[in-house]
Amino acid sequence: MPKKITIEPVTRVEGHGKVTIKIDDEGKVRESRLHIVEFRGFERFVQGRPYWEAPVLVQRLCGICPVSHHLAAAKALDVIVGAGTGDGLTAVGDKMRRLMHMGQFFQSHVLHFFHLSSPDFLFGINADPAIRNIIGVIEHHKDLAVQGVMMRKYGQEVIYHTAGKKIHGTGAIPGGINKNLSIAERDLLLNGAAPLNADQMVEWSVAALNFFKAYHKSNQTLVDTFAEFPSNHLSLVRKDGAMDLYHGVLRAVDTNGNRILDDVDYQDYDKYIEEEVRNWSYMKFPYLKHLGKEKGWYRVGPLARLNVCDFIPTPLAQKEFEEFRAYTNGKPNNMSLHYHWARLIETLYAAEEIRNLLKDPDLQNEDLVVKGEKLNKGVGVIEAPRGTLFHHYEINEDDQITLANLIVSTTNNNEPMNQAVNHTAKSFMNGQKEITEGMMNAVEVAIRAYDPCLSCATHALGQMPLEMKLIDSNDNIIDTKNK
Repeated sequence: MPKKITIEPVTRVEGHGKVTIKIDDEGKVRESRLHIVEFRGFERFVQGRPYWEAPVLVQRLCGICPVSHHLAAAKALDVIVGAGTGDGLTAVGDKMRRLMHMGQFFQSHVLHFFHLSSPDFLFGINADPAIRNIIGVIEHHKDLAVQGVMMRKYGQEVIYHTAGKKIHGTGAIPGGINKNLSIAERDLLLNGAAPLNADQMVEWSVAALNFFKAYHKSNQTLVDTFAEFPSNHLSLVRKDGAMDLYHGVLRAVDTNGNRILDDVDYQDYDKYIEEEVRNWSYMKFPYLKHLGKEKGWYRVGPLARLNVCDFIPTPLAQKEFEEFRAYTNGKPNNMSLHYHWARLIETLYAAEEIRNLLKDPDLQNEDLVVKGEKLNKGVGVIEAPRGTLFHHYEINEDDQITLANLIVSTTNNNEPMNQAVNHTAKSFMNGQKEITEGMMNAVEVAIRAYDPCLSCATHALGQMPLEMKLIDSNDNIIDTKNK
C-alpha cells in the first residue's frame, strides 16, 4: 500500500522545515521534498525605512548569522553612498569588517560542526536519538564539547570587539565602520589567557580537521557515497582566484570544473541569476539563466567555495586545501558529507586570518568612513558561512528603501538540498519493509551537511496563500476555501 513519510521538524538546523517522502506499492521512493514551512517578510518590512537603517534591521533575520546580513547590507549601501563596491573603503574600514566577518565564520562553523553535526559522527546515524545530540556529546566526549564551546566563545568575542555586540551589532555603517580596534582589545584577542587566544584557536582548528579526517578514513565508503551527485558550484573569489570570503567576483564551475560563470561583477548578478517559485515551499529555487531551470542550479557554501577557488591565501589552510583537491584529482568534489571537511578547512582559514588581522596596525587607524556621489541602487554580495549571500537595495529621493531583494545562502542551496534528500531517501529506504528512525535521521544528515538556515531563506512572491478545509469524520473534504 502506498504511504507517505513525514519528518517534521527537521532537527539540528536553524529554522523550521519538514520532509515528505512518498513510497509506492513496491516499496520504492517515488518523490522526496524538503518543505520550508516558515515565512519571513523582511524584503517588505524594510521598504519605506531610511536606507542607513538596513544593516541593523536585516540582522533580525537570524540570531546565528546576523553578521553576514549586516555586512552584505552595508556593502550594498557602500555603493549607494558612493564608497565603491568593496575596494573603496579605508584600510581600517575594510580590515575591521573582515575581522568581524572572520569571527562570524569561525563561530558559525564551530557551532555547526561540534553542536549540530558531531553527534552523527560520534554516535552513528542509527544511534539512539536520546544520546545522539549535544547533551550526549557533553556526557561522553567532554573534552570535545568544551573545545567546541570555547572556540565558539572566541569567535563571539571577535564579533563583540568589532561590531559592538555579540549578536545584532552595529559596527558596519554605509561607507565604513563606527569604531576601530583598541590596543587593549587587540591584545586580549591575540594573546589573551588560555585558551581564548589566537594561537590556541589555530591549534584547535587543526585538531578538528584531524578528527574529521580520521572519521573519514574509518568510514570512507559512507562519507564518499552519501548523497553524492553531480552539480554546478558558485562562489565569490578574489580577482586572482584566491578564496576571499568578504569580497570578489562571481565564479561558477560545472561538475567537471569548466567555467560556466567567469569572474563577473556581482553588481550585475540579476543578469545571470533567476529565481523559480514552486507552490510547495516558501523558499525559492535559484539557477543560472543561460543554463535554464533544469541544468542551471548550483551549490554554494564551503564545498562549492573549495571547488571554485584556485588557492587559499594562508599557509595551513592552503596545505589542507591541496589535500582536499588531490582527493578528487583536482576535479570538483560532489560528495555532500565532504561539506564538513571543507567547512573545517574554512574554520582553520578563519583562525589564521583572525591572527593575521589582529597583528595589522591599520586596525588602530581613525579614518573610519568614506562617502562620495550618492546612487539610488546598490548590491552587496558576501560569502556567508552557508554560502553566497546577495543583498540588493534601491532608494528614492527621500532616502527611503523602495526595493529590497535578498538571495540567501540557503536559498541558493535549495535544489541541492532537495537532491540530497531524494538520493538519501532512495538509498536508505528503497525496498525496506519498515522505516526506522535511523533511516529518517539519514535524510536529516543529508540536510545538515548544508548547514541550512531556514529562517533566513524564506520569502514569498505575491500574496501569501491561506487554504482552509472542512473535513468529516471519514477524512472526506466537505468544503475548501482559499484566500
